[in-house]
Amino acid sequence: MSTLVQYEPFVDSTTTKFLDRTEALFSSTHAICDFGRWLQWYAFDVIGQITYSKPHGFIDRAVDVDGIIGFLGRLFDYFAPIGQIPVLHLFLLNNPILRLLDKFQIIPFTSAIASFAQACVNERVADVNAAKARGEDPNANRAVARGDLLSMFLQAKEERPDFFDNSRVLVMAITMAVAGSDTTAISLAAVFYYLLKNPDCYRKLLAEIDDAVSSGIIENRPNGLVSWAESQQLPYFDACVKEAFRLHPAVGLPLERVVPSQGAEICGKHIAGGTIVGCNAWVIHRRSEVFGKDVDAFRPERWLEADTEKRKEMAGTMLHFGMGARTCIGKNVSLLEVYKFIPSFLRRFEVFLAQPNQEWKLHNAWFVRQLDFNTTFKLRTRRTQDDMLG
Repeated sequence: MSTLVQYEPFVDSTTTKFLDRTEALFSSTHAICDFGRWLQWYAFDVIGQITYSKPHGFIDRAVDVDGIIGFLGRLFDYFAPIGQIPVLHLFLLNNPILRLLDKFQIIPFTSAIASFAQACVNERVADVNAAKARGEDPNANRAVARGDLLSMFLQAKEERPDFFDNSRVLVMAITMAVAGSDTTAISLAAVFYYLLKNPDCYRKLLAEIDDAVSSGIIENRPNGLVSWAESQQLPYFDACVKEAFRLHPAVGLPLERVVPSQGAEICGKHIAGGTIVGCNAWVIHRRSEVFGKDVDAFRPERWLEADTEKRKEMAGTMLHFGMGARTCIGKNVSLLEVYKFIPSFLRRFEVFLAQPNQEWKLHNAWFVRQLDFNTTFKLRTRRTQDDMLG
């Protein structure tokens, strides 16, 4: 995370815009917000900033730009069952006729995400080549090397052209857009939902944030933003995030691995080499022998009450970002956003469920998306910025 903190300014610029747009579109008009969708648009614009120094435009336009979110939904609706029955892919999107039609652009399958990424890559490569033509070092020119992930990918291409070619740069850029947005939006929505469904926890968290501002742990900035370092000094907030991760991990299907050729002993049984095995985070996160008998309850206090060994055991059982060498590549980007965004948002707005007695609906298509999470917002007046600055 120490390296990733350099991307805080990208998160801050997008968050500031998001807070202002939330006030303009929802709190000032008393309109109901599809919070899950709104948070996904936020996460996509943040990853656009971090990857390309250019947002997709969801927040500014308040629409599904180029149908990207809808496309991703349909994509995962397809890949979730195909991932379980791969042979079907040969008869569907991967059949030779469709591949030929795509090759000759008769029925193109290029997504808006890929097109946006390709345009950003082409633009940056042109800037790099222009700098070289002028005899400049592209990495020393801030207009070219903007400190984003694309700059890092292109630098890797310069250093290892045999491995990091143009296609790999594009694949990495697209992968970051997908991996760094869906998981983040789902996790953000989960934290807010469980707080709203558990008002005592919500009040405790607001008190912790307010006290941190009063005591100087959180700097009282005019824009109300909270830094990564400051967010790490909020123990109850950290417990709320961990508990939301536990109850609603973003991935809802098993994280599969292939047993090595020599086989392996798993849970006291010999499993033959080549066997596909996997764990589902939704099951593992509800192990009562690890988390307690109240595993279905949102109780952040479990993370604060546990001793060091128990906390280590609980943390080691969490699979929300995967584990080991196959950990989600967007994990640290997601954590940076989650820990900065939520206290920043709660400093500015009170959040209410539009239908307090209604449960949200969940749709499992690899990622477990939340539907019908409708909220309203109100500017916080209990402690205004002027009062706090005074």
